[in-house]
Formats: sequence, C-alpha cells, structure tokens
Amino acid sequence: MDYLFICVIAILVSAVTLFSGFGLGTALMPAFALFFPVPVAIAATAVVHLANNLFKVALVGGQADPRVVVRFGLSAAVAAIVGASLLDLFAGLPVLAIYDLGGRTHEITAIKVVIGSVIIVFALLELSPRFASLEFPPRYLALGGVLSGFFGGLSGNQGAFRAAFLVRAGLDKATFIGTSVVSAVIVDIVRLTVYGVSFYRESFTSLPSSIVGVVVAAMAAAFFGAFLGARLIHKVTMRAVQLIVAITMIAVGSGLMIGLV
Repeated sequence: MDYLFICVIAILVSAVTLFSGFGLGTALMPAFALFFPVPVAIAATAVVHLANNLFKVALVGGQADPRVVVRFGLSAAVAAIVGASLLDLFAGLPVLAIYDLGGRTHEITAIKVVIGSVIIVFALLELSPRFASLEFPPRYLALGGVLSGFFGGLSGNQGAFRAAFLVRAGLDKATFIGTSVVSAVIVDIVRLTVYGVSFYRESFTSLPSSIVGVVVAAMAAAFFGAFLGARLIHKVTMRAVQLIVAITMIAVGSGLMIGLV
C-alpha cells in the first residue's frame, strides 16, 4: 500500500511542480511521513529530490552561473549542515504528550510539531501571491543561500527562498534554471551527508526494510510525473492545483503536529 500511495503522489507532485509553484520535496515529504518516521521521510524525500535534480543538471547544469552558485550555494551548504543537525536534535527529544483516540495511541513529539509547522507555513507562503512576487536584490544572495539551505536541511523546504533570491540575480531564463538546479543539488548532497553521519549512523539497522524499494519506485514515478506534467501544462488551471496541494499539505502538517500522522 505504501508503494502504491507514494508512487501515485510522486507522479502527481512531480507533474504539478512544473507549474504549481511547489517544489517536489515540499509536497512529497508529507506523503513519505504518512508511512515512515519523520527523519526517514525527510531523508527519503531528499534522495528522490537529489536524483531528480541530478537528471536536470545533466540537461541544464551547464547553463549555471559559477559566480552565483558560489555566492548562493556555499552559504546554502553551510546552513544546510545547521538545519540537518537540528533535525537530528529534534528527533532525539522525548515525547511531549501521549493520548488515545479511536482505539489507537498517538504521540505528539517535538520533531512532528516542528516539521508539521514548517509544512503548514510553507504551504501558506507558496500559496500567497504576495510571497510569490517577492524578489531580493543580488547583494542578498548569501542571505538567500542561508535561508534556503537551512530550511532545506531541516525539512526539505528550500525551493521557495531559492527562487525568491535567484530571480533578481541578473540571470536569463536558462541560466536561472541551471543555477537553481545546481544549488539544489549542493544542498541535497550536504544534508544527506549530515543525515547519514548523525542519526542514521546509529540507527541504520532499524530503518524499515521497504524504504529502499519505495525510494527507487518514487524516483521512477517522479520522472514519469515530470514527463506527464510537461504534456498537461496547458490543460490544468494553476490556481486549482495550488489550492489542492496547499490544502493537502496543511492537513498533513496539522496531523503531524497533533500526532495523528
């Protein structure tokens, strides 16, 4: 069931992220969180996100502006270490509360409250026309890297800040896309390294045996979704997609915060 659900979500998310404003990691992570512990869900999403972006690097990475990548990507890499380390810290905190509902025991944990809150905030931000129109001068590229890298390391939500800061960097469309993809790959590699060195180093044997298969299946589904989305891009109402994705993310984020997910 987890294979089918996550693959379907990966196809839909990958397709709609071409024109909805939401990033693949932003919308896919909550789907993984329905079946796996939050740290595992974030790391699994990072693997799919990295694979998807490596494919894009092969296509458009040569168009990236090296100077912008250095200014934005290096600060993002450092901040990603901090964000990923905080994820490890939150994962190790004790349970905040336990309650019974519907014959099942539910736990409210610090990591679920934090990640659930981040999911809700980013869903609302990316749905906001005012936030979508935000642009920052090139002199703030390093700050943009810090914000994008930090939230990328903590929860995988890096795309919104990356776009807001790179869009005013004086890049043409092809260079903007290439630079954005290369910067995303830098953050993904750094945060996956931190995840592996921190909490997965000690609990690798306790990871669900199905996680590798699910991640591989989600990768394939994401590639197919991108292919499908390219053909539906003129047939779907962008605002409708944004609303559906945002409402779903808010529901999952709320479920995480109160321990239902």
